[in-house]
Amino acid sequence: MNLSEIFIRRPIATSLLMAAIALFGVVAYRALPVSDLPQVDYPTLNVSASLPGGDPGTMASSVASPLERQFTTIAGLDSMTSRSGSGSTNITLQFDLDRDIDSATVDVQTAIAAVMPLLPAGMPSAPSFRKNNPNDQPIITINLTSNTLPLPVLDDYAETMIAPRLSMVSGVSQVQVMGAAKYAVRVQLDPEKLHAERIGINEVDQAITNWNVNLPTGQLFGPYSTYNIKAAGQLMNADAFKPVVVTSRRGAPVRLEQVANVIDSVENVFNGNWFYTKDAGGTPRVQRSIMLQVMRQPGTNTIAVADAVRTLLPTFEKQLPPSAHLTPRQDRSRTIRKAFTDIQVTMLVTLLLVVGVIFLFLHNGSATLIPALALPFSILGTFAVMQVLNFSLNNLSMMALILSIGFVVDDAIVMLENIVRHMEQGEGPFEAALEGSKEIGFTILTMTTSLAAVFIPILFMSGILGRLFREFAVTITTAILISGVVSITLTPMLCSRFLRVVHSKKGFAGLMDRAFDALLAGYDWSLRLVLRHRLVMLVVFFVVAAATVHMFNIVPTGFIPDQDNDSMFVNLQAAQGTSFYDMSKWTQQVADIVIKNPYVDSFMASVGGGPGGPGGGGGGANNGRLMVQLVPRATRPVTAQQIAQQMRPLLLRFPGFRGFVGLPPSLQIGGRMGNQNYSLMMQAMNTDDLYGWAPQLEQAIAAQVPEVQDVSTDMEMKSPRLNLVIDRDKAAAVGLNATIIQNSLYDALGPKWSSTIYGNTAQYRVLVELDPKYQGAVDSLQKVAFRTPAGVLVPLESVMTFKETVGPQSINHSGQLPSVSVSFGLKPGVSLGTATAHVKEVADRLLPPTITTSFEGSAKVFQQSMTNLGLLLFIAIGVVYIVLGALYESYIHPITILSGLPSAGLGALVTLYLFGNELNIYSFVGLVMLIGIVKKNAIMQIDFALDAERSHGKAPAEAIYDGCIIRFRPIMMTTMAALFGAVPIALGYGSGGEARRPLGLAVVGGLIVSQLITLYLTPVVYTYMATMFKTRKIPVTKPATA
Repeated sequence: MNLSEIFIRRPIATSLLMAAIALFGVVAYRALPVSDLPQVDYPTLNVSASLPGGDPGTMASSVASPLERQFTTIAGLDSMTSRSGSGSTNITLQFDLDRDIDSATVDVQTAIAAVMPLLPAGMPSAPSFRKNNPNDQPIITINLTSNTLPLPVLDDYAETMIAPRLSMVSGVSQVQVMGAAKYAVRVQLDPEKLHAERIGINEVDQAITNWNVNLPTGQLFGPYSTYNIKAAGQLMNADAFKPVVVTSRRGAPVRLEQVANVIDSVENVFNGNWFYTKDAGGTPRVQRSIMLQVMRQPGTNTIAVADAVRTLLPTFEKQLPPSAHLTPRQDRSRTIRKAFTDIQVTMLVTLLLVVGVIFLFLHNGSATLIPALALPFSILGTFAVMQVLNFSLNNLSMMALILSIGFVVDDAIVMLENIVRHMEQGEGPFEAALEGSKEIGFTILTMTTSLAAVFIPILFMSGILGRLFREFAVTITTAILISGVVSITLTPMLCSRFLRVVHSKKGFAGLMDRAFDALLAGYDWSLRLVLRHRLVMLVVFFVVAAATVHMFNIVPTGFIPDQDNDSMFVNLQAAQGTSFYDMSKWTQQVADIVIKNPYVDSFMASVGGGPGGPGGGGGGANNGRLMVQLVPRATRPVTAQQIAQQMRPLLLRFPGFRGFVGLPPSLQIGGRMGNQNYSLMMQAMNTDDLYGWAPQLEQAIAAQVPEVQDVSTDMEMKSPRLNLVIDRDKAAAVGLNATIIQNSLYDALGPKWSSTIYGNTAQYRVLVELDPKYQGAVDSLQKVAFRTPAGVLVPLESVMTFKETVGPQSINHSGQLPSVSVSFGLKPGVSLGTATAHVKEVADRLLPPTITTSFEGSAKVFQQSMTNLGLLLFIAIGVVYIVLGALYESYIHPITILSGLPSAGLGALVTLYLFGNELNIYSFVGLVMLIGIVKKNAIMQIDFALDAERSHGKAPAEAIYDGCIIRFRPIMMTTMAALFGAVPIALGYGSGGEARRPLGLAVVGGLIVSQLITLYLTPVVYTYMATMFKTRKIPVTKPATA
């Protein structure tokens, strides 16, 4: 049966079929979203709870622990970590990838409602939660700055005008306002003045609550008019609060301004952002700033969303005061756009190289154009399938298309070359197309299905990597299958109408023919020699197999390589208890150095509370962070990693804190992040053991693991603390109890949210606290007094004693157990596999059995993936064996075909080793691809040999010899096409090319070595297998008929 015959005889139907594929492909291409990586939804929820004034121990025991116990009852919970600091607890819940995030949200809401009775009664609100995919990053960041406007005014514009409008843009999921400076009235109490007027702190709080009200007052209904009654109970600013009467003394009112400093301020004074940039002349500029981070919805076009956001900025500028300015920065669409353009250029270069290979061998315009047409139709058809499956144009799917260029033409080349061979024997184009397609149809079917089968195991990869590479596998498999369809439909039809054989042997054609004849003659001589000394080739096979196993053990392993995305981070960590003001001063000193680097474009410097992680610090007043935007990679001669290494020694000149410099990870995969990208978590039931061994492990890793740098822990147990011990007998004697005392202390030190101001578009807080000048000294607390229910004013020192000590600044849990994470970065050129192995070795040798360790985040997924990927490689080989066995109806021929795989593995691994690259996720995909590519040579040789034995009665040795010689040209053409198709990727061209380079190197190296060996190994193995079967009287089976 000839599958191509119907298409050869019906050229119009075939042309219209291809036109339909092209039409759907063009429409799909225009509709496909563009992003940097495939959308991977990691079902994650962040739960936040606040209790202003609560110490970390209280937050961990009374807030985090009850919530964690309740959350463990939720089905599908993969991991749970928490961090409790002063006044706040943050819990991260990560669910199984198959768990629906919306149903998980309902379960979390139910769990919070169930645990509310166990939480402290003084919490201002119930714990809140929000969805948070750790892999989502802002697509664009916008800075709002002004030289004259106060920060609270800028914050109002950001919160009430800009953020809501940006959230309405199609494709935007949320807009986060960072460095918020929301307006608040602060009532700063003077304990000496309160003492002089004999006023308790609780009296001030009660007065503020009583005098600032916003209550309904009803209506008057007259015979002719109706009046809405509004009483002026609402106070709107600090000046309005100053005259509030707290009490009366000797017939005169004591007003709030007499005992307190009442000011217009912000809710969080221990949180600061500074925007550093350069003017046209390169002079640094710095301004206080409000930052807005725009997040996109899953499946939307990053470039389109960023462009839509940018188009709104001029409108905002018109609505803002002239002194306020919006500056977009860290626009990910820039790097994605550049990478997308570079990938398109790479595709074009690859296409030209592959077409050049075809012309080099056939030196015939029509013969070159016909297989070249398989490329656009295969790619456009793939676009249509991608659109149906809701895929996107991203680095992985586009890389799949680039790689497919190298071998989607293989089927068309094999078809064309066989038809050309028949025409060179004197047949006409139509007859040659019929006979050639019939003869080669089964070979193409075998090549296409077995190559596509290689990627089937990737579709069943579990975890985050499975989701990440699913688009890659489906895209490349689709391109392969469509190319197979094109090669048995369009290619023979075009050959039957337009193919002409050039018989001239002059000029370039003659030169190439003579060169190829010489190459073929050399191969002919060497093949005869090998077939006479088959044992030598068999020894070579076993040596290659042993060398491949050895190379697997010595090539360093890695995960997802870092990419130069024109950004880096600098984290600063000072001693626990460092004041916000000192940390701000040090952070600005570091910022002054960083901004002077010629390759730094701008950055945001932040100090104060906030989420931890690379670029995010560890939270708390003793942490600073710089999120640095570099100039585009094309305009600087050094990489981001090199700039980070240059900056690291500059931070050593500051003795008051530690500095950590690194690149943001290409893929954020959960875990509690510290000052660097990788971390090892310690857990123990006994906190004394845990907190005692953590510093020792940190020191041991820093001293004994030379591959890592920036080693630190998130353990913060030495924060200055003041313990207040209540004398319960004395307190009871004067009518006090612990509740009254602690509430009064909260009024003084909270700061306490005493009242609310209701504005036109937002609500603002009135905060009561001790005057900052008294907060710096312990003795000032002795002047604090509060009034008992009986009306007696009691000084704090009369019922309490004070003791200075140290305590936790934050407490971490993982799975309800106390935990400490040791974070570390990799030195340049060090593989993740080597570093994690040595870190784990040091931990196992040092720590007692009562303390368990495990890697978090990327390091954890890396360790899991190395085991899974090795298994996946064997599964891929097994799937190909099954497909080949079914097609050939043989158990033995697939072994012959796959015998060349060790040589491909050896070539790939040696190339990676020589070029200093790791065996990472990308290079592993290259190994999987080699399984599919390398076997094509053997399929073409064995198909011909089997047909020669069956149809012409030739002996196995003669049949395989003829197959090798006659199929030498298509073998060389397909291998060279695949080789040159991978060369642009191996060169690492374009934005993000350094990450894709290991894949290209693996394919190029594997193809070169396997081509040299399989041309001789396959016929040798074939003859050995034929001899074995003949001895055992088992006939060599015929292939299944196409």
